[in-house]
Amino acid sequence: MSDYGHDLIFGSFLTPGSADATQPVRLAMLSEQAGLDLVTFQDHPYQPAYLDTWTLMSFVAARTSRVRLAANVTNLPLRPPAVLARSIASLDLLSDGRTELGLGAGGFWDAIESMGGRRLSPGQAVRALEEAIEIIRQVWDAGARGGVRVDGEFHRVIGAKRGPAPAHDVPVWIGAYKPRMQALTGRLADGWLPSLPYLQPGDLAKGNAVIDEAATAAGRSPTDVRRLLNISGRFAATGSGPLQGPAEQWAEELADLALTEGVSAFILASDDPDDLRRFAAEVAPATRELVAAER
Repeated sequence: MSDYGHDLIFGSFLTPGSADATQPVRLAMLSEQAGLDLVTFQDHPYQPAYLDTWTLMSFVAARTSRVRLAANVTNLPLRPPAVLARSIASLDLLSDGRTELGLGAGGFWDAIESMGGRRLSPGQAVRALEEAIEIIRQVWDAGARGGVRVDGEFHRVIGAKRGPAPAHDVPVWIGAYKPRMQALTGRLADGWLPSLPYLQPGDLAKGNAVIDEAATAAGRSPTDVRRLLNISGRFAATGSGPLQGPAEQWAEELADLALTEGVSAFILASDDPDDLRRFAAEVAPATRELVAAER
């Protein structure tokens, strides 16, 4: 268990619902106004109850000026990596460097297949993700000589022109739960982005160990990989469990996750405006203060 020393980031994880298309936009704008650093959206292209995440992010980028934006996480099987790379770079240029890349290997394979995607086994999905990261980074490397060349098992790009380069060095954050994906994260990615409700006690420490070992074996430092975490909970006057209680309790628990598990980005899954305001105004500054005091 370790504190990797990254600055703390606080964000929102919003539902891109299509029933009231203005709601996720309003919540994204509220997130910025409240002082959060990051706004993220689910990406499920097969779900008609949701807006298309990349269209929504583009619209939100035009309605905000400071907050950073990311899919949480991008559904790779339905978004070809060379096109995705240009989508990211384009939005990053248009938003003055406010776009990040959360990336997932895929899930819900019946739904993916129904939309024309290819069903992959867990091992195949990991290999496809590795190929995609290579393609994306080659596209972004606009100054390199020659075209993009990845002749992979699942993705094949032969000689595509590079660029445009994004406005900033866009980090790649991987949604990973199993050792193979975590090892890939340590070797190649800039961040690990799981969801706390899907983790069992001890899973953060185990995942960190796999990532750290893989990063070191690849000649990287474990600190090259930011640890992000989607969280959920309930604000209440008295505590009744983890992230179930007053803001002071939330701050203490998040500070502990930062100092003992290395988590430096906390992304609240909530569409409640009051929760988002309280998270930004009370939890974030108190957590930062506790962590700074210990560091």
